[in-house]
Amino acid sequence: MNKTILLCLVIAILTGCSPQEIKLLTAKPEKVGMSSERLNRIKPVMQGYVDENKLPGMITMVARHGKVVHCEKYGCMDVDKPMQLNTIFRMASMTKPVTSVAVMMLYEEGYFQLDDPVADYIPEFKDLKVFSSIDKNGIHTVDQIRPMTIRDLLTHTSGLTGVGADSPVDSMYRDANLSEGTLKDMIQKLSKIPLLYQPGTRWNYSRSSDVLAYLVEVISGKPFDVFLKERIFNPLKMKDTDFYVPKEKIERVVAVYAPDSVGIKVIMKPDTSNISIPVKFLSGNGGLVSTATDYMIFSQMLLNKGIYNGVRLLGSKTVDLMTSNQLSNEIMPNDDFFGPLLSGMGFGFGFAVLQDNIQSKIIGSKGSYWWSGSGNTYFYIDPKEELVLILMTQFVPNFYYPVYKQFRVLSYQAIID
Repeated sequence: MNKTILLCLVIAILTGCSPQEIKLLTAKPEKVGMSSERLNRIKPVMQGYVDENKLPGMITMVARHGKVVHCEKYGCMDVDKPMQLNTIFRMASMTKPVTSVAVMMLYEEGYFQLDDPVADYIPEFKDLKVFSSIDKNGIHTVDQIRPMTIRDLLTHTSGLTGVGADSPVDSMYRDANLSEGTLKDMIQKLSKIPLLYQPGTRWNYSRSSDVLAYLVEVISGKPFDVFLKERIFNPLKMKDTDFYVPKEKIERVVAVYAPDSVGIKVIMKPDTSNISIPVKFLSGNGGLVSTATDYMIFSQMLLNKGIYNGVRLLGSKTVDLMTSNQLSNEIMPNDDFFGPLLSGMGFGFGFAVLQDNIQSKIIGSKGSYWWSGSGNTYFYIDPKEELVLILMTQFVPNFYYPVYKQFRVLSYQAIID
Protein backbone atom coordinates (compact mmCIF):
# COMPACT_ATOMS: atom_id res chain seq x y z
CA MET A 1 0.00 0.00 0.00
CA ASN A 2 1.56 3.31 -1.04
CA LYS A 3 1.74 6.36 1.20
CA THR A 4 -0.99 8.26 -0.67
CA ILE A 5 -3.50 5.41 -0.30
CA LEU A 6 -2.58 4.94 3.38
CA LEU A 7 -2.99 8.66 4.05
CA CYS A 8 -6.43 8.67 2.42
CA LEU A 9 -7.47 5.73 4.57
CA VAL A 10 -6.37 7.52 7.72
CA ILE A 11 -8.11 10.71 6.65
CA ALA A 12 -11.25 8.74 5.80
CA ILE A 13 -11.70 7.91 9.48
CA LEU A 14 -12.18 11.61 10.21
CA THR A 15 -15.61 11.87 8.65
CA GLY A 16 -18.92 13.45 9.49
CA CYS A 17 -20.21 16.93 8.84
CA SER A 18 -20.66 19.24 11.79
CA PRO A 19 -23.72 21.52 12.09
CA GLN A 20 -21.43 24.51 11.56
CA GLU A 21 -20.26 23.07 8.24
CA ILE A 22 -23.67 22.10 6.89
CA LYS A 23 -25.33 25.53 7.22
CA LEU A 24 -28.64 23.85 6.40
CA LEU A 25 -31.55 22.84 8.59
CA THR A 26 -30.76 19.58 10.37
CA ALA A 27 -32.73 17.09 12.43
CA LYS A 28 -32.32 13.78 14.17
CA PRO A 29 -33.43 11.11 11.70
CA GLU A 30 -36.22 9.85 13.95
CA LYS A 31 -37.85 13.31 13.87
CA VAL A 32 -38.44 12.90 10.11
CA GLY A 33 -39.35 9.22 10.02
CA MET A 34 -35.90 7.75 9.45
CA SER A 35 -33.72 5.47 11.53
CA SER A 36 -30.32 6.64 12.79
CA GLU A 37 -29.18 3.03 13.07
CA ARG A 38 -30.18 2.28 9.49
CA LEU A 39 -28.67 5.50 8.11
CA ASN A 40 -25.40 4.45 9.73
CA ARG A 41 -25.28 1.63 7.19
CA ILE A 42 -24.36 4.17 4.50
CA LYS A 43 -20.94 4.97 5.93
CA PRO A 44 -19.23 1.55 5.83
CA VAL A 45 -20.42 0.86 2.29
CA MET A 46 -19.21 4.20 0.95
CA GLN A 47 -16.06 3.98 3.05
CA GLY A 48 -15.36 0.65 1.39
CA TYR A 49 -14.85 2.38 -1.97
CA VAL A 50 -12.09 4.48 -0.39
CA ASP A 51 -10.56 1.61 1.58
CA GLU A 52 -10.37 -0.53 -1.57
CA ASN A 53 -8.80 2.33 -3.55
CA LYS A 54 -11.73 2.48 -5.97
CA LEU A 55 -12.72 6.09 -5.29
CA PRO A 56 -10.52 8.82 -3.80
CA GLY A 57 -13.17 10.38 -1.60
CA MET A 58 -16.75 11.54 -1.58
CA ILE A 59 -19.57 13.28 0.24
CA THR A 60 -23.00 11.77 0.91
CA MET A 61 -25.95 13.82 2.12
CA VAL A 62 -29.56 12.83 2.87
CA ALA A 63 -32.41 15.21 3.68
CA ARG A 64 -36.04 14.47 4.46
CA HIS A 65 -38.91 16.89 5.07
CA GLY A 66 -36.44 19.73 4.49
CA LYS A 67 -33.95 18.63 7.15
CA VAL A 68 -30.49 17.12 6.63
CA VAL A 69 -30.32 13.85 8.58
CA HIS A 70 -27.12 12.36 7.16
CA CYS A 71 -23.87 13.98 6.04
CA GLU A 72 -20.55 12.20 5.72
CA LYS A 73 -17.15 12.98 4.20
CA TYR A 74 -14.83 10.23 3.07
CA GLY A 75 -11.22 10.06 1.92
CA CYS A 76 -9.30 12.68 -0.02
CA MET A 77 -10.18 15.48 -2.38
CA ASP A 78 -6.62 15.46 -3.75
CA VAL A 79 -3.65 13.21 -2.90
CA ASP A 80 -2.95 14.42 0.65
CA LYS A 81 -5.90 16.75 1.33
CA PRO A 82 -8.90 15.46 3.28
CA MET A 83 -12.35 15.78 1.76
CA GLN A 84 -14.23 18.80 3.13
CA LEU A 85 -17.92 19.65 2.96
CA ASN A 86 -17.10 22.86 1.08
CA THR A 87 -15.06 20.99 -1.54
CA ILE A 88 -15.85 22.28 -5.03
CA PHE A 89 -16.79 19.74 -7.73
CA ARG A 90 -17.18 19.96 -11.47
CA MET A 91 -20.90 19.38 -11.89
CA ALA A 92 -20.88 18.51 -15.61
CA SER A 93 -24.42 17.50 -16.67
CA MET A 94 -25.92 18.49 -13.33
CA THR A 95 -25.70 21.95 -14.89
CA LYS A 96 -28.69 21.06 -17.10
CA PRO A 97 -31.40 21.27 -14.40
CA VAL A 98 -30.08 24.72 -13.43
CA THR A 99 -30.33 25.82 -17.07
CA SER A 100 -33.89 24.50 -17.22
CA VAL A 101 -34.86 26.50 -14.13
CA ALA A 102 -33.45 29.67 -15.71
CA VAL A 103 -35.47 29.07 -18.89
CA MET A 104 -38.66 28.38 -16.97
CA MET A 105 -38.26 31.57 -14.93
CA LEU A 106 -38.39 33.50 -18.22
CA TYR A 107 -41.33 31.34 -19.36
CA GLU A 108 -43.24 32.37 -16.25
CA GLU A 109 -42.58 36.00 -17.08
CA GLY A 110 -44.38 35.60 -20.40
CA TYR A 111 -41.46 35.90 -22.80
CA PHE A 112 -42.38 32.79 -24.79
CA GLN A 113 -44.56 29.69 -24.97
CA LEU A 114 -43.00 26.25 -24.77
CA ASP A 115 -44.18 25.26 -28.23
CA ASP A 116 -42.84 28.40 -29.89
CA PRO A 117 -40.32 27.66 -32.65
CA VAL A 118 -36.77 28.22 -31.46
CA ALA A 119 -36.12 30.15 -34.67
CA ASP A 120 -38.51 32.87 -33.47
CA TYR A 121 -35.82 33.81 -30.92
CA ILE A 122 -32.71 32.43 -32.62
CA PRO A 123 -33.15 33.37 -36.31
CA GLU A 124 -30.00 31.48 -37.27
CA PHE A 125 -32.01 28.27 -36.81
CA LYS A 126 -34.72 29.23 -39.30
CA ASP A 127 -33.40 27.16 -42.20
CA LEU A 128 -31.99 24.15 -40.33
CA LYS A 129 -32.14 20.95 -42.37
CA VAL A 130 -32.37 17.36 -41.14
CA PHE A 131 -29.86 14.62 -42.00
CA SER A 132 -31.37 11.87 -44.17
CA SER A 133 -28.49 9.82 -45.61
CA ILE A 134 -24.87 9.76 -46.66
CA ASP A 135 -23.30 8.20 -49.76
CA LYS A 136 -20.39 8.73 -52.14
CA ASN A 137 -21.90 12.07 -53.15
CA GLY A 138 -21.94 13.35 -49.58
CA ILE A 139 -24.56 14.11 -46.95
CA HIS A 140 -28.20 14.45 -47.97
CA THR A 141 -30.76 16.44 -46.00
CA VAL A 142 -34.49 17.14 -45.90
CA ASP A 143 -36.63 19.94 -44.50
CA GLN A 144 -37.95 19.87 -40.95
CA ILE A 145 -41.45 18.38 -40.80
CA ARG A 146 -42.19 20.82 -38.00
CA PRO A 147 -39.95 23.45 -36.43
CA MET A 148 -37.79 22.72 -33.41
CA THR A 149 -39.54 24.14 -30.31
CA ILE A 150 -38.32 25.33 -26.92
CA ARG A 151 -40.04 22.30 -25.39
CA ASP A 152 -37.91 20.11 -27.67
CA LEU A 153 -34.75 21.71 -26.28
CA LEU A 154 -35.89 21.16 -22.69
CA THR A 155 -36.64 17.48 -23.31
CA HIS A 156 -33.66 16.68 -25.59
CA THR A 157 -35.93 15.93 -28.53
CA SER A 158 -34.65 18.87 -30.58
CA GLY A 159 -32.84 16.78 -33.20
CA LEU A 160 -29.51 18.21 -32.06
CA THR A 161 -26.72 15.79 -31.16
CA GLY A 162 -23.10 16.02 -30.07
CA VAL A 163 -22.47 13.99 -26.93
CA GLY A 164 -20.06 11.26 -27.93
CA ALA A 165 -22.11 9.48 -30.60
CA ASP A 166 -20.67 8.43 -33.94
CA SER A 167 -23.01 9.60 -36.69
CA PRO A 168 -21.94 11.78 -39.65
CA VAL A 169 -23.61 14.72 -37.87
CA ASP A 170 -21.64 14.08 -34.68
CA SER A 171 -18.46 14.15 -36.76
CA MET A 172 -19.46 17.54 -38.09
CA TYR A 173 -19.98 18.76 -34.53
CA ARG A 174 -16.49 17.63 -33.55
CA ASP A 175 -14.94 19.25 -36.61
CA ALA A 176 -16.72 22.52 -35.79
CA ASN A 177 -15.18 22.77 -32.28
CA LEU A 178 -18.47 24.00 -30.90
CA SER A 179 -17.16 24.86 -27.45
CA GLU A 180 -14.50 27.23 -28.75
CA GLY A 181 -15.70 30.81 -28.53
CA THR A 182 -18.99 32.03 -27.09
CA LEU A 183 -22.50 30.64 -27.07
CA LYS A 184 -23.28 32.92 -30.02
CA ASP A 185 -20.32 31.47 -31.90
CA MET A 186 -21.71 28.00 -31.23
CA ILE A 187 -25.11 29.02 -32.63
CA GLN A 188 -23.46 30.29 -35.81
CA LYS A 189 -21.69 26.94 -36.26
CA LEU A 190 -24.78 24.86 -35.47
CA SER A 191 -26.81 26.80 -38.01
CA LYS A 192 -24.63 25.28 -40.75
CA ILE A 193 -24.96 21.65 -39.54
CA PRO A 194 -28.07 19.52 -40.13
CA LEU A 195 -30.11 18.05 -37.30
CA LEU A 196 -29.64 14.33 -36.72
CA TYR A 197 -33.37 13.66 -36.25
CA GLN A 198 -36.66 15.35 -36.99
CA PRO A 199 -37.59 17.51 -33.97
CA GLY A 200 -39.90 15.78 -31.54
CA THR A 201 -39.34 12.26 -32.88
CA ARG A 202 -36.51 10.95 -30.69
CA TRP A 203 -34.77 11.63 -27.37
CA ASN A 204 -31.09 12.27 -27.97
CA TYR A 205 -28.71 13.60 -25.32
CA SER A 206 -27.29 16.64 -27.01
CA ARG A 207 -26.28 20.27 -27.17
CA SER A 208 -29.87 21.27 -26.38
CA SER A 209 -29.07 22.83 -22.99
CA ASP A 210 -26.26 24.89 -24.53
CA VAL A 211 -28.81 26.32 -26.96
CA LEU A 212 -31.12 27.00 -24.01
CA ALA A 213 -28.30 28.94 -22.33
CA TYR A 214 -28.04 31.12 -25.42
CA LEU A 215 -31.84 31.53 -25.44
CA VAL A 216 -31.59 32.90 -21.89
CA GLU A 217 -29.00 35.40 -23.09
CA VAL A 218 -31.15 36.49 -26.04
CA ILE A 219 -34.33 36.93 -24.02
CA SER A 220 -32.82 38.42 -20.84
CA GLY A 221 -30.20 40.57 -22.55
CA LYS A 222 -27.61 39.35 -20.04
CA PRO A 223 -24.71 36.89 -20.23
CA PHE A 224 -25.82 33.47 -19.04
CA ASP A 225 -23.52 33.48 -16.00
CA VAL A 226 -24.76 36.90 -14.91
CA PHE A 227 -28.39 35.80 -15.21
CA LEU A 228 -27.76 32.67 -13.12
CA LYS A 229 -25.90 34.62 -10.45
CA GLU A 230 -28.46 37.41 -10.20
CA ARG A 231 -31.61 35.30 -10.47
CA ILE A 232 -30.69 31.94 -8.91
CA PHE A 233 -27.36 31.71 -7.07
CA ASN A 234 -27.40 34.98 -5.13
CA PRO A 235 -31.06 34.74 -4.05
CA LEU A 236 -30.57 31.14 -2.86
CA LYS A 237 -27.17 31.97 -1.31
CA MET A 238 -25.42 29.34 -3.45
CA LYS A 239 -22.12 31.09 -2.84
CA ASP A 240 -19.81 28.49 -4.39
CA THR A 241 -21.65 27.82 -7.66
CA ASP A 242 -20.30 29.43 -10.82
CA PHE A 243 -18.57 28.74 -14.14
CA TYR A 244 -15.12 29.16 -12.65
CA VAL A 245 -13.40 29.15 -9.25
CA PRO A 246 -11.78 32.34 -7.93
CA LYS A 247 -8.11 31.86 -7.11
CA GLU A 248 -8.77 32.29 -3.39
CA LYS A 249 -10.94 29.14 -3.51
CA ILE A 250 -8.63 27.00 -5.64
CA GLU A 251 -7.50 24.97 -2.61
CA ARG A 252 -11.06 23.72 -2.25
CA VAL A 253 -11.28 22.21 -5.77
CA VAL A 254 -11.24 18.41 -5.96
CA ALA A 255 -8.92 16.56 -8.33
CA VAL A 256 -10.40 14.30 -11.01
CA TYR A 257 -9.48 10.63 -10.80
CA ALA A 258 -9.74 7.60 -13.09
CA PRO A 259 -9.01 3.88 -12.71
CA ASP A 260 -5.57 2.48 -13.42
CA SER A 261 -3.79 -0.87 -13.04
CA VAL A 262 -3.31 -0.51 -9.27
CA GLY A 263 -6.47 1.35 -8.33
CA ILE A 264 -6.90 5.03 -9.17
CA LYS A 265 -4.83 7.89 -10.53
CA VAL A 266 -5.19 11.66 -10.82
CA ILE A 267 -5.99 12.78 -14.37
CA MET A 268 -6.74 16.43 -13.66
CA LYS A 269 -5.23 18.48 -10.85
CA PRO A 270 -6.88 21.70 -9.70
CA ASP A 271 -5.05 24.36 -11.70
CA THR A 272 -5.67 28.07 -11.85
CA SER A 273 -4.99 27.97 -15.59
CA ASN A 274 -7.97 25.71 -16.29
CA ILE A 275 -10.48 26.48 -13.56
CA SER A 276 -9.75 29.97 -12.17
CA ILE A 277 -10.05 31.89 -15.41
CA PRO A 278 -13.51 33.23 -16.35
CA VAL A 279 -14.64 31.17 -19.32
CA LYS A 280 -15.90 32.41 -22.68
CA PHE A 281 -18.11 29.40 -23.34
CA LEU A 282 -20.85 29.43 -20.69
CA SER A 283 -22.10 25.89 -21.17
CA GLY A 284 -25.68 25.25 -20.11
CA ASN A 285 -24.92 21.60 -20.73
CA GLY A 286 -22.10 21.11 -18.27
CA GLY A 287 -20.16 24.19 -17.27
CA LEU A 288 -20.89 24.74 -13.57
CA VAL A 289 -18.86 24.00 -10.47
CA SER A 290 -20.60 23.68 -7.12
CA THR A 291 -20.61 22.07 -3.66
CA ALA A 292 -22.77 19.45 -1.99
CA THR A 293 -24.36 22.14 0.18
CA ASP A 294 -25.16 24.45 -2.72
CA TYR A 295 -26.71 21.66 -4.76
CA MET A 296 -28.74 20.51 -1.75
CA ILE A 297 -30.16 24.05 -1.57
CA PHE A 298 -31.03 23.94 -5.28
CA SER A 299 -32.60 20.49 -4.87
CA GLN A 300 -34.63 21.56 -1.87
CA MET A 301 -35.93 24.51 -3.88
CA LEU A 302 -37.21 22.05 -6.49
CA LEU A 303 -38.66 19.70 -3.86
CA ASN A 304 -40.40 22.69 -2.26
CA LYS A 305 -41.94 23.44 -5.67
CA GLY A 306 -39.95 26.56 -6.43
CA ILE A 307 -39.23 28.12 -3.04
CA TYR A 308 -36.40 27.90 -0.52
CA ASN A 309 -35.86 29.87 2.67
CA GLY A 310 -38.55 32.38 1.67
CA VAL A 311 -37.14 32.95 -1.83
CA ARG A 312 -39.46 31.83 -4.64
CA LEU A 313 -37.90 31.23 -8.06
CA LEU A 314 -40.76 29.33 -9.71
CA GLY A 315 -44.44 28.69 -9.21
CA SER A 316 -45.46 25.27 -7.91
CA LYS A 317 -47.33 24.31 -11.09
CA THR A 318 -44.27 25.14 -13.18
CA VAL A 319 -42.13 22.79 -11.10
CA ASP A 320 -44.84 20.12 -11.45
CA LEU A 321 -44.61 20.52 -15.23
CA MET A 322 -40.81 20.42 -15.28
CA THR A 323 -40.63 17.28 -13.17
CA SER A 324 -43.33 15.34 -15.06
CA ASN A 325 -42.55 12.88 -17.83
CA GLN A 326 -42.87 14.61 -21.19
CA LEU A 327 -42.11 11.69 -23.51
CA SER A 328 -43.76 8.57 -24.88
CA ASN A 329 -42.01 5.20 -24.68
CA GLU A 330 -41.42 5.31 -28.43
CA ILE A 331 -39.26 8.41 -28.10
CA MET A 332 -37.10 7.18 -25.22
CA PRO A 333 -33.56 6.00 -26.09
CA ASN A 334 -32.74 2.46 -27.11
CA ASP A 335 -28.95 2.72 -27.43
CA ASP A 336 -26.50 0.61 -25.43
CA PHE A 337 -25.80 3.30 -22.82
CA PHE A 338 -28.87 5.44 -22.27
CA GLY A 339 -31.31 2.63 -23.06
CA PRO A 340 -30.50 0.57 -19.92
CA LEU A 341 -29.88 3.71 -17.84
CA LEU A 342 -33.32 5.12 -18.63
CA SER A 343 -35.27 1.87 -18.64
CA GLY A 344 -38.51 2.50 -16.76
CA MET A 345 -37.81 6.23 -16.85
CA GLY A 346 -39.41 9.17 -18.55
CA PHE A 347 -37.79 12.55 -19.02
CA GLY A 348 -38.80 16.02 -17.85
CA PHE A 349 -37.07 19.35 -18.38
CA GLY A 350 -33.47 18.37 -17.74
CA PHE A 351 -33.71 15.19 -15.68
CA ALA A 352 -34.97 11.61 -15.73
CA VAL A 353 -38.34 10.87 -14.10
CA LEU A 354 -39.04 7.45 -12.57
CA GLN A 355 -42.12 5.85 -14.13
CA ASP A 356 -41.90 2.11 -13.46
CA ASN A 357 -40.00 0.52 -10.55
CA ILE A 358 -40.15 -2.96 -12.02
CA GLN A 359 -38.80 -2.00 -15.43
CA SER A 360 -36.18 0.36 -13.99
CA LYS A 361 -35.12 -2.17 -11.33
CA ILE A 362 -34.59 0.55 -8.74
CA ILE A 363 -36.19 1.42 -5.44
CA GLY A 364 -38.09 4.69 -5.27
CA SER A 365 -41.46 6.38 -5.71
CA LYS A 366 -43.02 7.00 -9.09
CA GLY A 367 -42.38 10.61 -10.03
CA SER A 368 -38.94 10.78 -8.41
CA TYR A 369 -36.47 12.66 -10.59
CA TRP A 370 -32.70 12.64 -10.82
CA TRP A 371 -29.62 13.19 -12.90
CA SER A 372 -25.85 12.87 -12.63
CA GLY A 373 -22.67 14.41 -13.94
CA SER A 374 -19.95 12.68 -15.94
CA GLY A 375 -17.52 13.01 -13.01
CA ASN A 376 -19.84 10.98 -10.74
CA THR A 377 -21.89 13.68 -9.09
CA TYR A 378 -25.52 12.71 -8.43
CA PHE A 379 -28.80 14.08 -7.09
CA TYR A 380 -32.12 12.35 -6.54
CA ILE A 381 -35.42 13.90 -5.41
CA ASP A 382 -38.48 11.91 -4.27
CA PRO A 383 -41.45 14.29 -3.86
CA LYS A 384 -43.70 11.63 -2.31
CA GLU A 385 -41.22 10.87 0.48
CA GLU A 386 -39.86 14.47 0.57
CA LEU A 387 -36.42 12.94 0.21
CA VAL A 388 -33.27 14.45 -1.33
CA LEU A 389 -30.05 12.51 -1.91
CA ILE A 390 -26.73 14.10 -2.89
CA LEU A 391 -23.55 12.18 -3.70
CA MET A 392 -20.39 13.98 -4.77
CA THR A 393 -17.14 12.46 -5.95
CA GLN A 394 -14.88 13.15 -8.92
CA PHE A 395 -14.06 10.03 -10.85
CA VAL A 396 -14.45 9.07 -14.50
CA PRO A 397 -16.01 7.27 -16.20
CA ASN A 398 -19.50 7.74 -14.80
CA PHE A 399 -21.39 4.61 -13.64
CA TYR A 400 -18.12 2.65 -13.40
CA TYR A 401 -19.21 1.44 -9.95
CA PRO A 402 -22.80 0.99 -8.66
CA VAL A 403 -22.24 3.61 -5.99
CA TYR A 404 -25.42 5.59 -6.82
CA LYS A 405 -27.59 2.48 -6.65
CA GLN A 406 -26.13 1.45 -3.33
CA PHE A 407 -26.49 4.93 -1.86
CA ARG A 408 -30.12 5.11 -2.99
CA VAL A 409 -31.00 1.70 -1.47
CA LEU A 410 -29.19 2.52 1.78
CA SER A 411 -31.13 5.78 2.03
CA TYR A 412 -34.56 4.30 1.33
CA GLN A 413 -34.12 1.38 3.75
CA ALA A 414 -33.69 3.94 6.53
CA ILE A 415 -37.26 5.23 6.09
CA ILE A 416 -39.37 3.75 8.91
CA ASP A 417 -42.63 5.70 8.94
